[in-house]
Amino acid sequence: MEAVHEHDHSHDHPTGLMRWVTTTNHKDIGTMYLWFSFAMFMVGGVMALIIRTELFQPGLQVVQPEFFNQMTTLHGLIMVFGAIMPAFVGFANWQIPMMIGAPDMAFPRMNNWSFWLLPPAGTLLVLSMFVPGGSAGVGWTMYAPLTVQQGMGMDLVIFAVHILGMSSIMGSINIVTTILNLRAPGMTMMKMPLFVWTWLITAYLLIAAMPVLAGAVTMTLTDRHFGTHFFNAAGGGDPVLFQHIFWFFGHPEVYIIAIPAFGVISQVIPAFSRKPLFGYASMVYATASIAILSFLVWAHHMYTVGMPVEAQLYYMFATMLIAVPTGVKVFNWVATMWKGSMTFETPMLFAIGFLFLFTLGGFTGLVLALTPVDVQLHDTYYVVAHFHYVMVAGALFSAFAGVYFWLPKWIGKMYDETLGKWHFWLSIIFFNLTFFVQHFLGLAGMPRRIPDYSLQFADFNMISSIGAFGFGLSQLLFLYILIKAIRSGEKAPEKPWDGADTLEWTHLPTPAPYHSFETPPTVK
Repeated sequence: MEAVHEHDHSHDHPTGLMRWVTTTNHKDIGTMYLWFSFAMFMVGGVMALIIRTELFQPGLQVVQPEFFNQMTTLHGLIMVFGAIMPAFVGFANWQIPMMIGAPDMAFPRMNNWSFWLLPPAGTLLVLSMFVPGGSAGVGWTMYAPLTVQQGMGMDLVIFAVHILGMSSIMGSINIVTTILNLRAPGMTMMKMPLFVWTWLITAYLLIAAMPVLAGAVTMTLTDRHFGTHFFNAAGGGDPVLFQHIFWFFGHPEVYIIAIPAFGVISQVIPAFSRKPLFGYASMVYATASIAILSFLVWAHHMYTVGMPVEAQLYYMFATMLIAVPTGVKVFNWVATMWKGSMTFETPMLFAIGFLFLFTLGGFTGLVLALTPVDVQLHDTYYVVAHFHYVMVAGALFSAFAGVYFWLPKWIGKMYDETLGKWHFWLSIIFFNLTFFVQHFLGLAGMPRRIPDYSLQFADFNMISSIGAFGFGLSQLLFLYILIKAIRSGEKAPEKPWDGADTLEWTHLPTPAPYHSFETPPTVK
């Protein structure tokens, strides 16, 4: 009889593919987010290179204008929702439980579900190119009224955006709950690592902003199929209404991307400066201020739609106000490095690269905040240059910094430092080659999202395209560095950064030990 009651444990822990499909382990899920984001980064990168190939010289030569528009649309959507956001959610999954002393995320099954919504959504975005009529060539902002007239590719894009939004909202609820409820005894809010703070704030932004995007694309869907006229002027609707709804999501979205990047940089710079972050509390308050202000400035994307001059004035000043907490952050990072015992390993190089280039992108943002200037520069390559400085040199460079910084912790092996430095220098040189000249193109009046241009823009476009291919190929080196580290990297020492990575705790009382708890800790 005993044998009957013996439980067969061989099926308790699936192996192979099923381990990844069914896992509730925050580290496994973080890893899947990171690999998915890298795959999408490559797909979006190929789309960018198609754009730059067409623009290598004037005249239409490589792709049809319709396909060019599909590329600008999908490049934007895939990079924002498929590459950058999942990368930082991957960091959050890996690091937050370990940083706050939690056994796992608060809702492990929902964590699994949040991730597995992404591959179908990414697939839908790519598939939208292959349906009759092709994908939606409407730009990643999906402005009405064009979206109401597009073929069925647009429906796939709308469905994909809905799924991506569900993933983001569930992931955010999980992160908020984990941070508020699963901190180790003794770890108060103001003792949390800055990365945890930035994700708490980001998760609130996502929960507030993503449903607004869902509303915008749902209204587009009903306009397309159910006879509503939200955005159709002939039926009493208003295309500008779409812009208001979209940018009420869209502006917080850029900070949803930037704020976790700030969090990574706030871990890396103190580590390699060998001293605690300068002004911890001011960093927390500055980050929260940026998040709140991000909801109050959306119409600076819309100075040219004919809003009242009083509204333009308000949005101009409110937008300029964001420069204050951002300046506080940059000051803090620089002051952290000041008189520190700095070393320049790859994560620190990417962090400093971030600091230089993100600040430059911030300045061009301040330029575009000025209504009369923006009316001239709206929809030119100056805007493209501006947001790629904050998205690529900002978010992407800080993601690279985070990967190099935490990789020894994740895989227990070191990457090749020399190759890492090569990756940094190639990336930063080709990045500037690609996007710095676009400021000049924009100031000279070259419009964005156009597959052809007049002869005067030829030289800078050629430089930009060469830079883009150099930047793209440099990322293959990154893939090689990762695979080499995973397969044959040297064993990571106990403290890979010479003890630097533990220094964030030096100014704090010792929190509880970081072992997995038998039961989640109670919160006072």
